[in-house]
Amino acid sequence: MKKNLFVDKVAIMVKAGRGGNGISHFHREKFVPLGGPDGGDGGRGGHVILVADQSLKTLVDFSYRREFAAASGHAGSGNRKAGKKAADCRLRVPMGTLVLTAGGELLADLNAGGQQFIAAKGGRGGRGNVHFATALRRAPRLAEKGEPGEEKELILELKLLADVGLVGLPNAGKSTLLSAVSAARPKIADYPFTTLAPNLGVVRIGEGASFVMVDIPGLIAGAAQGSGLGHEFLRHVERTRLLIHLVDIGFPGAQPDEAFATVNRELRLYDARLLQRPQLVALNKTDLVSDPAVLKKWVAAFRRGGHKVFTVSAATRQGVMELAQRAYALLGTLPPGPAINPAARRIITGPPPRFALKKISSGCWKVTGKEVEKWVAMTDFDNEEAVAKLKDILGRIGLSEEFKRQAVEAGDTIIVGKEEFFFQEDF
Repeated sequence: MKKNLFVDKVAIMVKAGRGGNGISHFHREKFVPLGGPDGGDGGRGGHVILVADQSLKTLVDFSYRREFAAASGHAGSGNRKAGKKAADCRLRVPMGTLVLTAGGELLADLNAGGQQFIAAKGGRGGRGNVHFATALRRAPRLAEKGEPGEEKELILELKLLADVGLVGLPNAGKSTLLSAVSAARPKIADYPFTTLAPNLGVVRIGEGASFVMVDIPGLIAGAAQGSGLGHEFLRHVERTRLLIHLVDIGFPGAQPDEAFATVNRELRLYDARLLQRPQLVALNKTDLVSDPAVLKKWVAAFRRGGHKVFTVSAATRQGVMELAQRAYALLGTLPPGPAINPAARRIITGPPPRFALKKISSGCWKVTGKEVEKWVAMTDFDNEEAVAKLKDILGRIGLSEEFKRQAVEAGDTIIVGKEEFFFQEDF
């Protein structure tokens, strides 16, 4: 079975590059004694950047590869030369892509061509020993390691950018209508659920006059709860400004009012705001209606309900351009597309704690805290001056006192981020 290449939601892992190490180096030149420290800084690690590309229509590329990492920065060198920063890892995504945390918090809405979002920031380069020289310490051998880059799990969710959304029950003729008014060529056949993915088409009304239309795979009763195919693609209606509700009146015994109510009920269950969008009702397949009185009856019924009604035949193209022209004219009176509401964010009532110390087993402790993890990761434990500097920092923020309060003993294992070391009494 051929795999569906329309993918609109994926989970990915992104890892920015680590900063390059600063170095400990001293000036060496003939006839220049006591040249002093001149170790340069490391270069910044590469960012992971998402870029909105209007030529892409799906997230299918992320189905084959889901982990992305940027390169690390280069180490500094002597003569105060900074290391080269790493190249960024740039990932192209379709316009209309939302970037969310694994917990569902909205981070970015990439809805314009060329718009960029730094999904993971590269670590800064470590400082060379030239930064640690003082009047009392003229020959420091201290240099920092590069800062680790950010590492995140993200959810990419595509919500297609279109002006007009076509909705209706399966086999109502949405794909046929789209192909009749645009250059889109979706697969069409005479059986339900032919359309397995949303299709976009540009509808041209005249010179410089056009709009984008999307047809949503047929909704059925229970779609908002996961029945049928339409529930997978209801999100693509959210950005549209106008809905064209296609109703099939061509088959014997058709009940257009029931079909209309079914689709609107699913829209309301998914998001009640969708029913606030203007709707044009298009009674389709009029070429199959043999009794003009039947057509007249249903047109009158929908008009009594306050709806703007059009009679069309997508197959013969009768009335389709009049419908498209009316949609274009109505779009000119409507505000820009609705913004995506950010997901509810966690409310922080005060500054987060700088660290937390927790015993995870006998003789083993874990320290968490963004600052502490960064300082430890940037410390060269083979360098006595670097270790002394780290001890001073931990003392100033109160972690050394916390070690004493919780009775951490000499020789216990301390885990901070990806680093482990043995606790000493003077820590």
